[in-house]
Amino acid sequence: MTPDEFRRAGHELVEWIASYRERLAAGSMPVQSRQRPGDLLARLPAAAPEQGEDFSAIMRDLDELIMPGITHWQHPRFFGYFPSGAALASVLGDMMSTGLGVIGLNWQASPALTELEQVMCDWLRDLLGLPAAFSGVIQDTASVATFLALVSARERATNHGASRAGLQDGGAPLVIYTSTQAHSSVDKAALLAGFGRQHVRALPVDAEFRLQVPALEAAIAADRAAGLRPCAIVATSGTTATTAMDPIQALAAIAQRAGLWLHVDAAMAGTAMLLPECRRHWAGIEGADSIVVNPHKWMTVAFDCTLYLVRDAEHLVRVMSTNPSYLQTPMDAQVRNYRDWGIALGRRFRALKIWVTLREQGVAAIRQRLRRDLANAQWLAAQVDATAPWRRVAPVSLQTVCVRHEPPGLAGEALDAHTRRWAQAINESGAACLTPAMVDGRWMVRVSIGIEATEARHVAELWQSMCAAAATAAAGA
Repeated sequence: MTPDEFRRAGHELVEWIASYRERLAAGSMPVQSRQRPGDLLARLPAAAPEQGEDFSAIMRDLDELIMPGITHWQHPRFFGYFPSGAALASVLGDMMSTGLGVIGLNWQASPALTELEQVMCDWLRDLLGLPAAFSGVIQDTASVATFLALVSARERATNHGASRAGLQDGGAPLVIYTSTQAHSSVDKAALLAGFGRQHVRALPVDAEFRLQVPALEAAIAADRAAGLRPCAIVATSGTTATTAMDPIQALAAIAQRAGLWLHVDAAMAGTAMLLPECRRHWAGIEGADSIVVNPHKWMTVAFDCTLYLVRDAEHLVRVMSTNPSYLQTPMDAQVRNYRDWGIALGRRFRALKIWVTLREQGVAAIRQRLRRDLANAQWLAAQVDATAPWRRVAPVSLQTVCVRHEPPGLAGEALDAHTRRWAQAINESGAACLTPAMVDGRWMVRVSIGIEATEARHVAELWQSMCAAAATAAAGA
């Protein structure tokens, strides 16, 4: 493709994306894909084409083959999983990064890549109300950031044992502490970092689904008495199921007394800390050793873009650094080389989409949108609270409302089946997308509000759909 051909195709693609977003805003498409397993597989050729094709044929197949299999995460009636923003400004920032095609092997490979990332991490740290002692790096996802945190915790606890015999040095096993509501990535990170499943303590939560401090203290004491080595606490600021907020201040005090690493997973909810009135939820955050926040969620920066903040950057660099001769430069002592801040050697220019998003929207507009989403969640919670037999099953700390429709006489597995039936009916209708989840051993439905295009009227329409679908499901039970 020549630059001139690219120019024509690029204009066509930008127009297509703009029209797609207009169609989403108009609500003219079902939110969730209606394709069945294998539908696209059956329509794609078994081998790549020998000869190149005109871009118009690719665009035609985008509409005919790809679009039927898309669940529209930017749809104003998308209330599933979590908000995964892709503001159009950040889409342009991502295009800048891809169009430049640079790779950040070290500072010299693209000085602007490194220095813009450094400034964007500082901007976000300050906007979140965090102390200047924290330094940041952009990773791809929160799962990778949590893995880095646990590897760093392991290395601090073993005095950098990986540089010797690793975990096979004969020392007592290390133990990780988290709650039953922690994200599954915590368990995966602990396994990949070599702790072993039997050394991950998923501790009980209180009535608001927060990690119980007495249970943590008892577990640490019991493990020490058994000859094990407590290593790290993973707190969650905004759990996946209910957006519960672990008591960070109390956990930070325990971590300091016990000499444990404290990692705070604030992947989705961390964006709320742009609002000063929400920072009460992570009081004590300055005591954390590492924090993860995903701008690619509620902040509307296009995926993938994860902010990983550490209080001791020198420790992270010691754990992660390699220094082959072909990457050494005369400037190394004066600059930050982000290859030593994570797993990957090469890195994309992700900072561009943060830079473009913050400059195009402005922080005031982002805060206004967050407050809109919080108000919409409170409105929905009030409808649920006022309407029998609906029940809200968790506090609404931010923008997620967890609900159950409980007709008289339905309980246990029958109630679970009813819950999943009415949620599935809504999803299959295309009216909205909702995510069922389990809490306290029973199914409920999460309504996660936060897509950029979602306004109060969309939440009101969702509530009407929920009432209608639940009534129909109850009548047919």
